[in-house]
Amino acid sequence: MLRHRNATQVLTRGIGALALLAALAGGCAGNGRYTSEHSSAAQQKMAILKAGTEWDMGRQAFLAGDLDKALKKVDVSLSLNDQVPKSHVLKGRIQIEQGDLGGALESLHTAEALDPQNTDAQYFLGVIYERLDQPEVAYEHFSKASELDDYNPAHAVAAAEMLIDMNRLEEAREYLESGPGFEHNSSVRQTLGHVAMMQHEKELAVELFEEARLLAPDNLQIVEDLVRAQIDTGNFREAEMNLAMLLEDEGDEPRRDLEHMRARCLLALDRPVEARQVYHSLTRGTGGQGDVDAWIGLGNVSFTLSDDRTLRQAASRVVALDQARHEGYALTAMWFRRQGDNEAALESVRDALAVSPREANLLAFEGMVLMEMGRYAEARQSLASATQLAPTRAVFQRMLLQADERAGAAGAFAVQPTDTE
Repeated sequence: MLRHRNATQVLTRGIGALALLAALAGGCAGNGRYTSEHSSAAQQKMAILKAGTEWDMGRQAFLAGDLDKALKKVDVSLSLNDQVPKSHVLKGRIQIEQGDLGGALESLHTAEALDPQNTDAQYFLGVIYERLDQPEVAYEHFSKASELDDYNPAHAVAAAEMLIDMNRLEEAREYLESGPGFEHNSSVRQTLGHVAMMQHEKELAVELFEEARLLAPDNLQIVEDLVRAQIDTGNFREAEMNLAMLLEDEGDEPRRDLEHMRARCLLALDRPVEARQVYHSLTRGTGGQGDVDAWIGLGNVSFTLSDDRTLRQAASRVVALDQARHEGYALTAMWFRRQGDNEAALESVRDALAVSPREANLLAFEGMVLMEMGRYAEARQSLASATQLAPTRAVFQRMLLQADERAGAAGAFAVQPTDTE
């Protein structure tokens, strides 16, 4: 009996131990699944955080201009989490800067697929298609970006510029004028100014560029656009003042195109001595020796100032630089006429006409030389052609009338009977 009880106790204790082990085993198994799931979630969270950190480092490197480092960082970010549209956008922007447009298209289209409403993906796709000379596709992406963020005028301006490239000028104007709050944006007013210039509404262009300048007084590109519009409208005084300001900001190496425009303004303002100084400066140095337009300008202002020596030098230089331009021969003709050699002047002006046969000024000059030589019938033909080509030039019409009168007088004298008949 005692032996049986002891055996029972031993068995009971054994069963309890097994139960305890089973319970412990079950408890360990349950904690393992929970720990594994918790660990996996933590790893995912850490991967997302690390991907964000790598993206931020890539963005900082991109902004600093270190494109190789930026690409490495964004690739690490994408390896950790490739479902983030902004990571693909950043990679696309880096690839654009590196000239890898094919890779950039792939990255940005991936971003677009992940989020069709991503404004940056649409905008930079437009940038790529613009570079690929596909303005219609570029316009679609720029306009989509503008729809997604209609208070960002940069997107609307980019879309309008594509319409301008496609010569859809009125559509571009309407597009910009319909934007919310765009009437107070300098870029929009500037672009509307470009449209006005292309539609030959030059006074309106001046007005729009002036508005843009008031909105962005430090934007020198707007000032330059304003200057060009002012020159086209004959407002040389304001243009010259603005050019002087632009050239002052250029520093030690002023832009030659701005110097050319200033010399033109000075001539129009009857300040030829100052204009000659500008042209002399433009023709000096390595760049100046081959600047045909500068030599032409110097020749014209030298003629105005009766500086025959410089006129002759400029004429020879222009002919030597570019025989396909008529100005060198015309300057030579002006010099010969100044010397009283109309035969040589006529030969030179006809050399100029051989290059540009429909240049009204050359035909009028030929007519003037012919009149001075007493060849009125030929002069009349040249002046009639000049008047046909430039019917609004009153000076040509006056010269033609003068040629008619002299030709008539000469003809009447020629047919008048003599005493011997």
